[in-house]
Amino acid sequence: MGRAEAPGRTEAPGRGEPAGRVDGRTARAERTRAAIVEAHLALIAEGDLRPTGERIADRAGISLRTLWTNFKDMETLFEASGAELLRQQDAAWRPISPTLPLAKRVDAYCRQRAKLLQLIAPSARAAQMREPSSAQLRRNRLKHIARVRAEVEQLFAGEIDRADPGRQQVVDAVVVASTWPAWSTLRDGLGLGVDAARAVMARTIGALLADPTDR
Repeated sequence: MGRAEAPGRTEAPGRGEPAGRVDGRTARAERTRAAIVEAHLALIAEGDLRPTGERIADRAGISLRTLWTNFKDMETLFEASGAELLRQQDAAWRPISPTLPLAKRVDAYCRQRAKLLQLIAPSARAAQMREPSSAQLRRNRLKHIARVRAEVEQLFAGEIDRADPGRQQVVDAVVVASTWPAWSTLRDGLGLGVDAARAVMARTIGALLADPTDR
């Protein structure tokens, strides 16, 4: 005969622990991980572009051991922080109608890109410093580029299709003008304010998408 179970007790498969206890432990672990990511991004936003594990743990109010129990190394933390930045961008993003005239689409698109690029600016600056030695930061960057490319191809489909056989060059050029390296050059290299940098972006993208017969 097998061991009799206590009435009303629910056990997690293979663990022999009450489901409520396991769920509570999982929730606490998720809160701890979220606090670590929040601390990491907050330190970067405040200008600490290379925060150490010690500073992150202190900011999160946990021990260094707890930090590395939840994240095995900085690469896994970069992955989680990158996912949080994408979530924040998703929350701030608003769809733009592809039926608007080109000038209004370009204006709306560049206003939104400026807003999103400012949102990620501290983390993007930090990533530039550490990306040469971080495969995960390079993957994070490629995710951002892929999202921009997908939006460009959808929002400006008509103008891009008209550009054949140079379609891919037009897409690549608009993506380059829309992403962090170009924005960093405008803001940090040329010292332009947000509005002036956005105006340059809009002028560039508008010129790239304009009908050649209108030039």
